[in-house]
Amino acid sequence: MRIDLPNALCENTYPGRGIIIGKTADGRHAAVAYFIMGRSENSRNRIFEENETNGIRTRAYDESKLVDPSLIIYSPVRVCGDVTSVTNGDQTDTIYDYIKDGKTFEEALRTRTFEPDPPNFTPRISGIATFAENDFSYKLSILKSNDGNGGSVLRFFYEYAQPVAGEGHFIHTYQC
Repeated sequence: MRIDLPNALCENTYPGRGIIIGKTADGRHAAVAYFIMGRSENSRNRIFEENETNGIRTRAYDESKLVDPSLIIYSPVRVCGDVTSVTNGDQTDTIYDYIKDGKTFEEALRTRTFEPDPPNFTPRISGIATFAENDFSYKLSILKSNDGNGGSVLRFFYEYAQPVAGEGHFIHTYQC
């Protein structure tokens, strides 16, 4: 399904977190984007900063307002060799460790589930872009509860082996 992404996001009162991966219109570059929104004051109290070693981290904008860092402080982007991973949580580290050990994106995410934040059970969204000689491929994933059932996880994986110039794919945490 093709959508006008800026318009779709403007019409959505709460898209949550989202990942977009695709190929630029000229076919020369990969495009990887991630955005965050938060409902709670704690969740809205975060910003991105470059990590000096290999990616981007979130951090509290105002340390005095930080209540619980467990679900809001993480590395949404990490780079391991020719693989760039982007996620909405600490599963980035799991993916990084698995890739570093020669394992796969899917293997890493099969060890994870949605966020432990009932009643929301926020989905974990993830993506990787794997770069090869003058091109790349990418994958996206969402791990979510089975219709709000905190005891059942659904894992979905999407693979884009031959990205098309000017086309990207978008995955986000909430339907509305």
